[in-house]
Amino acid sequence: MRNMFVKTLIEEARENDNIFVITPDLGFSVLEEFENEFPDRFLNVGIAEANAIDIAAGLALSGKIVYVYSIIPFVTMRPFEQIRVNVAYMNTNVRLVGVGAGVTYGPAGATHHAIEDIAIMRALPNMTVFSPSDPWEVENATKESISHQGPIYFRLAKKGEPIISDTKHHFKLGKMNVIFKGRDMNILFSGNISDVALKIVDILSSMHNISVNLISVHTLKPFDKDTLALILLDGKPIFTLEEHSIIGGLGSIVAEYIAESKKNPTFKRFALPDKYSHFVGSQQYIREKFCLTTENIITQILEVI
Repeated sequence: MRNMFVKTLIEEARENDNIFVITPDLGFSVLEEFENEFPDRFLNVGIAEANAIDIAAGLALSGKIVYVYSIIPFVTMRPFEQIRVNVAYMNTNVRLVGVGAGVTYGPAGATHHAIEDIAIMRALPNMTVFSPSDPWEVENATKESISHQGPIYFRLAKKGEPIISDTKHHFKLGKMNVIFKGRDMNILFSGNISDVALKIVDILSSMHNISVNLISVHTLKPFDKDTLALILLDGKPIFTLEEHSIIGGLGSIVAEYIAESKKNPTFKRFALPDKYSHFVGSQQYIREKFCLTTENIITQILEVI
């Protein structure tokens, strides 16, 4: 996803002189092409995240469209006060681009995991929160972000994710992306858990004759309430899936909407538990330790229905 983001941004920067990139000393092997082609529109501020946000806000107030790139905890949590005041409150055209969603940086430990970021960012007024599931969604959101007014948070996985979307579909920030249409249940997922979601759909179909309506919720704020309302009308079970804390992410958003609706569907959330990982290892290893695996989720789905 991150490679598609940089590739698309470079293409857009060739047409728009206002695009500017800032990094607090990260993005090596990723941002060099942008830096080499646009040296006057690239700034490495060093390990000074709060400063990166303040400079970005100042440039945005001067007419620039600024992208601040770093690992998620260092572009959302460390400079949170600056984001709250100079980006969200002032409604500036700053795009926070965080890589390493969920436990992608598993071996780096809990300091580098991103399990609270959706909850934090969606609580900020004016902030758009984007959590894509594949490079096609990244490409289209990056293009749309050029003309978007106000701040955006991009929650990206690290690299190598396949395209799973029907690329003939129309993309729009704030609108869900249907991956597969199904008749028996709905699975709404967000971000870098797409590999698990696809395996679940395949196994439920091939082994249990269950047809799944699989939907990528790439924009968590503003949330696509209209599509969720239509999903609630069919009365089929709803499950949410994400590599984020069980608190404050996609599952919480859907639960909040259901609670204020007149519907009472079969509903269950699948996410990381409300605890930090003291396990150090690969993303898959930590998923297994927290039971966020295909096998465990399918077992629970079958029990629920």
